[in-house]
Amino acid sequence: MVKRAVITVVGRDTVGIIAGISKELAVNDVNILDISQSVLQELFVMVMLVDVSKCRLRFTDFAHGLVQKGEEMNVKVHVMHEDIFNSMHRI
Repeated sequence: MVKRAVITVVGRDTVGIIAGISKELAVNDVNILDISQSVLQELFVMVMLVDVSKCRLRFTDFAHGLVQKGEEMNVKVHVMHEDIFNSMHRI
């Protein structure tokens, strides 16, 4: 069964943002299912849909690790499990 999460990354555009976040995903066996990124003037924005069903960590620990990685890279990272995302966006 596929368990998915939505990851958003926002910050000033610099070299290596995608690489840094992707490396954290790979280390934890999290697969990128879809990715969208753009640079609006100097603002970097990325949204990823990932498969966390084989993640090596508890979801909360995984999310916390990505937030910390974002802080190291001076970007804001937000991780939301698909179930929460769907509940928030249900009419």
